[in-house]
Amino acid sequence: MTAPFDQLRRCSVAVDLGAARTRVYVKHRGLLVDEPSVAAVNKRTGALVAVGEAAEAMAGRTPEHIRVVRPVVNGTVVDIDVAHRMLRHLLAGELRRAWRRRPTLRIAACARHDSEPLVQRATVETLTALGARRVELADTLLCAAVGSGLPVERAEATMVVVCGTATTHVAVLSLGAVVAAHAIPVGGDSVDRAVVEHLRRHHELMLPSQAGRPLDLVLAAADRMADRAEVHGRDVATGVARSVIVDGDTVRQAIDAPLTAVLDGLRTVLRGCPPDLVADLCERGITLTGGNARLPGLETMLARATGMRVTTADRPDLCAILGLGAILEGRVQHLPDLLGV
Repeated sequence: MTAPFDQLRRCSVAVDLGAARTRVYVKHRGLLVDEPSVAAVNKRTGALVAVGEAAEAMAGRTPEHIRVVRPVVNGTVVDIDVAHRMLRHLLAGELRRAWRRRPTLRIAACARHDSEPLVQRATVETLTALGARRVELADTLLCAAVGSGLPVERAEATMVVVCGTATTHVAVLSLGAVVAAHAIPVGGDSVDRAVVEHLRRHHELMLPSQAGRPLDLVLAAADRMADRAEVHGRDVATGVARSVIVDGDTVRQAIDAPLTAVLDGLRTVLRGCPPDLVADLCERGITLTGGNARLPGLETMLARATGMRVTTADRPDLCAILGLGAILEGRVQHLPDLLGV
């Protein structure tokens, strides 16, 4: 169960254990950690070889006795031990020394809106092992809305779409709470898989595992080559390296299917909202957040299908952690404050 604003304000540290990146915000000091949620482990000794960006660079390039793992999948801690050890390395130095000086340290952590008690317990146990006296959970949807600058504490509707790595969440919020929400099992990974499948099927080309995000790779090259990109990879049949010219418009058509699923989820949420809140949304519009909010064509497609204004937050990938940090520092009012209680 997520904590109310007044309990979150008692915390000193905010943590976002995302599927792609781990972020840590310290009260009145700002964002101090922003690293990939990846760890490299020696299978023979169990020792941790590397974490964060160093471990991510090893993926696909390690010998048999070293494995690169992601202890957090879709916002869920699936390996508590590795996640704990990864965090201890990421929080080394000045930040960890500061934690030792606060034996009553409280930590606030982002939690998925639809997460089950067992999933929440895994997050709490991971952070408690670091020395936290208490761990408070905050709804990721609420944090993302606050981080994008939406007035979630008011008695009017705001809609936020959190585009994650594996899941996209659509929610309508009012008075500091979620009124309606829906999770779509489509995210940045689904879009990347669509691009990889397109290259395999139409060009018989396989991309290297560490080539970067397939969609970014193709579209970035397309911008420089009049919407035609040269992509390097391995031939599916012969296994030799070769290059192909890819049409940017064709790639955008390949990702229409996962983007359409996001539109269906948005319509589901709108159908479950009271008419007064939907009327508010017509005026305020929809805000996109999350690491994959800048997917090409998503903003235009949602605006055309709903008739609402769709905007992307200034720093969409950091909205959740920055929003939780703003709550910790008391920059967001909660209902008792508004009523003068």
